[in-house]
Amino acid sequence: MSIDTATPQDWNKVTAKYVDPYDMPPKEDLVNSPAHYNSGNIECITAIEESMSSHAFKGYLKGNCLKYLWRYDYKGKQVEDLKKAGWYLNRLTVMVTKENDHAVY
Repeated sequence: MSIDTATPQDWNKVTAKYVDPYDMPPKEDLVNSPAHYNSGNIECITAIEESMSSHAFKGYLKGNCLKYLWRYDYKGKQVEDLKKAGWYLNRLTVMVTKENDHAVY
């Protein structure tokens, strides 16, 4: 390979061994902490929860589970949508568990 005939792929191969993987910015977590929901002083999901009654917020969580399950096979991001459905289901499960632990019988 000559410097004059090197393709971009050739350069990538040569320079890859000099790239420190720890210098790379962390990959965004699109399921648990997408940047577009964390742009202010409060996370969007927290603001939504604070604006609703417990009953309404549980309905919101359930609705989001259904939304992601409904569309997972149509958007081209199956695994991501299923993980998002699981995220909302987990949040709903934690909330209901806490409420049941504090219930008086």
